[in-house]
Amino acid sequence: MTQHGADSEVGRLQTVMLHRPGPELKRLTPRNNDKLLFDGIPWVARAQEEHDAFAAALRERDAFAQALRDRDVEVLYLTDLLTETLATEVARNHAITTALAGLHLGDTMRNYLARFLRDASPEELTGYLTAGIRNDEVRGGFGLVTSLFASDDFLIDPLPNLLFTRDSSVWVQDRVAITSLAMPARTRETQLTELIYTEHPRFRGTRKIHGWHHEHVEGGDVLLLGPGVIAVGVGERTTPAGVERLARQVFHAELAHTVLAVPIAQERATMHLDTVCTMVDVDKIVMYPNVAHSLQAYAVTAADGSVAEGDVELHVAEAEPFLVAAAKAMEIDTLHQIDTGLDPVTAEREQWDDGNNTLALAPRVAVAYERNDETNARLEEAGIEVVRIAGSELGSGRGGPRCMSCPVSRAPLPVD
Repeated sequence: MTQHGADSEVGRLQTVMLHRPGPELKRLTPRNNDKLLFDGIPWVARAQEEHDAFAAALRERDAFAQALRDRDVEVLYLTDLLTETLATEVARNHAITTALAGLHLGDTMRNYLARFLRDASPEELTGYLTAGIRNDEVRGGFGLVTSLFASDDFLIDPLPNLLFTRDSSVWVQDRVAITSLAMPARTRETQLTELIYTEHPRFRGTRKIHGWHHEHVEGGDVLLLGPGVIAVGVGERTTPAGVERLARQVFHAELAHTVLAVPIAQERATMHLDTVCTMVDVDKIVMYPNVAHSLQAYAVTAADGSVAEGDVELHVAEAEPFLVAAAKAMEIDTLHQIDTGLDPVTAEREQWDDGNNTLALAPRVAVAYERNDETNARLEEAGIEVVRIAGSELGSGRGGPRCMSCPVSRAPLPVD
């Protein structure tokens, strides 16, 4: 089994999982884009061009710092992995059963779709599971459901948010956390991701924590600030109960010594912690200045002896300013803040356009959307090399380079 895992946000990126925009985005309309969590209708061909350029920037040996020029990133595509996973009968049956579990189908249509999907090739099945099936696309199972559904109603919903691979899984050292996505439109994403990590030959035997059936935790809220320190945003998508369960699991598995629970505003602009801040060096973080001084953190640790006894008891400290609590947990003097923009209006604009949502390729090297001029200039002034990518269409789902990438393997940070 190939070695996978990560202990930080900034260790040299070795392997990453992406999802190239596909037919599922062509299913978005003005009537369903809100339900499917998009703020607009993307130009799919341009989104694919932008995503291909993003992937090329990760692979390209000359795209970033001199130290990395002979160490390009391995890019895995989620749909390729899913198709390879669906080559086995066990995986196919599981995927089909999960996809048809909704209560809206009725037995007549469910039985028809079960037979139809079992006859599909792995490639075709991947397409049906990700792009969905409309009422007017079936050739059987006719009955009350097909009669009363509109012709363009979906029997199996498309998954346009697959683009944001960060949310459905997070690697914490050598284990993968299967997350639990809060929005109904995204529930099946994490189920497919779990199937890949369970049945794909590359990942078979990988130890897992959390799970899609547990309390809500989304990957965009989980930041590996440094070895042993995990910050988790609590807001629109991740619940306090989700953080509590995740903390117990990482402490029990000795994957971390501190979890910082970070309350964030429960609104679209700050749906995840990584819309507010991301790490760009071992001691530097780009952060939305309009919340920097109000952002608080509760340090959660395991009570003495409780891990060894097998029943982890949590100790929750009083709230402290996030940057203070983070520096203490990371055992550094200061976690240096780099602001998004130079003034409150620019900061708000660039935060909305994912200026904080960077993907670190290594310490002091980060991918960012090119349109966030002020933020990128501030990063470069702080000694961060910025790899700029286009994102006019990719950003229509409110996500940046970090949202669109799930690091599967990062080089460990050196131990002082």
